[in-house]
Amino acid sequence: MPTPLFLGLDSEKQHKIFMAGVSEFAEYGYENSSTNQIVKKAGISKGSLFKYFPTKEDFYFYVLDKIAAELISSLEEKINTLSTDLFQRIVEYSVLEFSWYILYPEKSKMIVKAFTKNDTDIYKKTILKYGNREQEIYYWFLQDIDTTQFRWNRKKTLDMVKWFLKGFNDDFLTKIQKQAYSSFEIIEKEYIKELSEYIEVLKVGIVKSKTPLQATGYQTCSTAEQRDI
Repeated sequence: MPTPLFLGLDSEKQHKIFMAGVSEFAEYGYENSSTNQIVKKAGISKGSLFKYFPTKEDFYFYVLDKIAAELISSLEEKINTLSTDLFQRIVEYSVLEFSWYILYPEKSKMIVKAFTKNDTDIYKKTILKYGNREQEIYYWFLQDIDTTQFRWNRKKTLDMVKWFLKGFNDDFLTKIQKQAYSSFEIIEKEYIKELSEYIEVLKVGIVKSKTPLQATGYQTCSTAEQRDI
């Protein structure tokens, strides 16, 4: 957390220090980043940085917190424009998220590095810190979806989709770290394409199958109703 000394700085200086952190962490991640380079970019002394933040880790999470808050705020503004269909909403939400990544590539690069699965202590602390918040956001952005098409109850369905998305996103983040993508536009195209393909597979296990009559628009009677006819 920032110290009162940092919070007492004018907003312009705070922003300059923040952006110096974004630049360094986006390029090198936490482990390989240099506080010497951060203070050089920020135009402050190394002693000043540690008067503002007790440790490099404190500064790192300050920067990551601000970026995450900016992203969530942007998504919250547009959540009401999304479809109430579960699968369509997932795709539309992903497009919204990528539109933010494209606007802010350096901040987005830091997010990708921070949440790409690895065995470092900082990654474990990151997941511990943001894990519950991630789940809260997931259930929040699906709170008003149409549940009539589900084969199973709402909780089971959303939990299953959550586990799928978690695994899909972990694998995708790991993959893009290993490939030399030139822009988030290229990453978005591949992500949406793969996501849409897997969603079609997922639908088979979630959406109620239709009988031949239902598929043509006719509803079959229940056994009780048939006895009453």
